[in-house]
Formats: sequence, structure tokens, C-alpha cells
Amino acid sequence: MANVSVYNMEGSEVDKMELNDNVFAAKVNEHLMHMAVVLQLANKRQGTQKAKTRSEVRGGGRKPWRQKGTGHARQGSTRAPQWTGGGVVFAPTPRSYSFKMNKKEKAAAMKSALTSRVNEEKFIVLDSLKFDEIKTKKMVSVLDALKVKKALVVLDGEDNANVALSARNIQGIRVVAANAISVYDILKYETVVTTKNAVSKIEEVYA
Repeated sequence: MANVSVYNMEGSEVDKMELNDNVFAAKVNEHLMHMAVVLQLANKRQGTQKAKTRSEVRGGGRKPWRQKGTGHARQGSTRAPQWTGGGVVFAPTPRSYSFKMNKKEKAAAMKSALTSRVNEEKFIVLDSLKFDEIKTKKMVSVLDALKVKKALVVLDGEDNANVALSARNIQGIRVVAANAISVYDILKYETVVTTKNAVSKIEEVYA
């Protein structure tokens, strides 16, 4: 089983922890990770773009000139696409860009992302991460002790909520719950900082 060092909030190693190989030593599948990232970004798209077709543009009800004898090309409406102010050909309409991945594919993508961070030694485990008060300086000092700048901080429900509030104004830091992590976030941030409780929660879900 993969072993990682466990640190305290001062950045000192205090213990070792064995990680579940099914989650943190899985086969890295870059294709599934790419699909998971595209899925999340696609689901974020509003898809509210809209342009009017010739049937939706106001006006143009009367034929601009008679069919023959004027020397002009025949025209049926001044709202045809070739006219200024006319409708758009194949105009975009509101749509959903979302698509689906199988549960097994999602799980494999998550395991691949977590494994890649462990392999790169960018997966830092803390024995605990709790603050008595909301203090950004405390969170900055913890990150400095761990030598981390751009990180995804993963917390368990039992961890102190003051941590999330202390970190929300720090640039390059995102705090998420263990049951809300995503492949996109894991790959976006250079380092994953988590706690022993959060690791256990992740292993419960994906093992």
C-alpha cells in the first residue's frame, strides 16, 4: 500500500499513513480524466445564446417588388438572410451542452486524478486542520509551513468550518468538502492538502 507522511499545522512530520491502493494507486487513465474535465466544463455552460431566424425577425411581410420586369433579382421578403436586418441562417438557439459519463468511468477518472497527485508527491495529509477563530493569517501560515501556494484544500465534515472561511480570500486556494471533490479541481490546483478524516471519507466513497 502507498505510504504518505502526515504533517501537523506547523509543517512537521508526525506520522505515516497507508493509503488504499484501490483509490490512490490505481491505473492512471488520462482519457477518462480528460472526459471528466470536459464534462464538468460543459455542464457549467449556460447555453443561452440566441439569434433570430428569418421567421422571427420583425417586418418583411410584403414582397419588396414584383417578381418580374424590374431588373432586380426576385425577392420575397426584406427579412431574408441576404438583407441587412434579415434573419440569421441556422441561428444558434438555447441548448444544453451537458453529457453523461458512466459511474464506473467517473470513479476511474477520480482515482486516476488522486493517484497522479500521490505519484507526483503533491498530496499532503495533515493530522488535523482546525481553527478556533476565523483568521486568514493562520491559514497563510499553515500553507507557508507546508510550502504550498496553489492548492485544493479538502476538508471532512468534522473539520472546523473556520478553516474554509479563513481561506476564502487567499488567491490560488480552494476549499471543498471531501464528498464534493472533482477531477477538474484536483488537476487545476498544483497540490492537494487534506486531512486524515477527509482521506478516510474519500476512501469510503471510491474504494
